[in-house]
Amino acid sequence: MLTEKTKISILKTPTQEAWIEQAINNLDVILLDHSHCERKAAGVALNLMFRYSSNTVLVRKLTAIAQEELEHFEQVNQWLEQRNIPLGPISSPPYGAKLRGAMRNQEPERLLDSLLVAALIEARSHERLGLLGTHCPDENLAKFYRSLMASEARHYGIYWVLADTYYDRDLVQTRLDELSIIESNILTTLHPQPRIHS
Repeated sequence: MLTEKTKISILKTPTQEAWIEQAINNLDVILLDHSHCERKAAGVALNLMFRYSSNTVLVRKLTAIAQEELEHFEQVNQWLEQRNIPLGPISSPPYGAKLRGAMRNQEPERLLDSLLVAALIEARSHERLGLLGTHCPDENLAKFYRSLMASEARHYGIYWVLADTYYDRDLVQTRLDELSIIESNILTTLHPQPRIHS
């Protein structure tokens, strides 16, 4: 059973038990969605690098994240191949679009929100891969999920540190609190289709 209080400080609420049951009962779908999540995560890092190409620290840190996300993308795709799951399209849950919808469009707020939304997504991924690693009945797949947890934790830490590098810490914390409430509210209702962020 989950504890009532999440262990990840930037998340306002822990994942509900219903998601665990949904995910475990639909592991092939979760794996396919996970592949898409890793590809999208690499894309987020690359897009930020292109948009803010003069920010040396940001470019260096996000280059490493993009490379690691692509490595994970390949590893998940190997699992798909082992389980005879074709790599194909899959509909996205509303999670990412709703979080992006909460971002401000004007600078300098846009960069701050981009970094914090990425941090929240990585933090939620860290939590959920940990849950899969704990509850997955396939021990080899469970071990794989557990092996990714440290990377996800490091990624959300890097996005937070970048926000803290370019913005006043009080501003970062205030905005993070606002966005984390939105993030938790999005997940209040379980998406009917099993996804990493359903």
